[in-house]
Amino acid sequence: MVVSLNRPGGNLTGVAWLGVELGAKRLELLRDLLPSATMIAVLVNPNNPDSEFEMRDVHEAARVERRQVLILSADSEARLNGIFATLVSQQVSALVVASDPFFSGRRGLIVALAARHGVPTVYERREYPDAGGLISYGHHRADAYRQLGVYAGRILQGAKPSDLPVLRPSRFELVINLNAAKALGLTIPPSLLARADEVIE
Repeated sequence: MVVSLNRPGGNLTGVAWLGVELGAKRLELLRDLLPSATMIAVLVNPNNPDSEFEMRDVHEAARVERRQVLILSADSEARLNGIFATLVSQQVSALVVASDPFFSGRRGLIVALAARHGVPTVYERREYPDAGGLISYGHHRADAYRQLGVYAGRILQGAKPSDLPVLRPSRFELVINLNAAKALGLTIPPSLLARADEVIE
C-alpha cells in the first residue's frame, strides 16, 4: 500500500498496527507464567491472511523454547465453543489468542470460555483483561490514535501524506488481571508483576 514506511509516496500514511508480530512475545509471557508448560495452543482465524505470519513466529519461538504448539482454528462462535473442549481433552497448558478482529469482537465469549475451562490465556489487547481475561500484551492503542489525530491535523494544514512516514508503535503495555489469576489458581511471579503496566485487582 506504501512504497516504504519512511517515504510512503502516494496519498496514504498513518500508524501501522503491530498484532501478529507480537505472537512470540505472548508465548514468552506464558513461559514466564507457566515455566513447566510443554503444550501451548494458539487460536487463529483461518480466514485471516496474517495468521500465517503469526504462526511462523510462534513456531520458531516454541522451537527455541522446546515447547509443543497446537494450532486451533475458529471462524464461528460454534467453533469457539468446541475449541475449548479440545484444549481440555488435549491437556493443553495455556492458550495464545492470535490478533484478529473476529476474536476481538467476541472477547467476552472467549474470556468466559477460558475461565469456564480453566485455561490460562494471553491476549493481544487490554480489553480482554478488562473483561476478565488473564494477561494481554500489545501496543498502546491510545498513543496510536493520538498520533493519527496529529497526522490528520497536519494534513488539514497542508502537509502531504507522502511526506509523513508511516509510524510503528513504540509503546507497549502488559496488563495482568489478578482476579483471573486467582480464579485459575495461579500465582503471578513477582518478576512478571514488576513488568506490568497495569495490574487489575
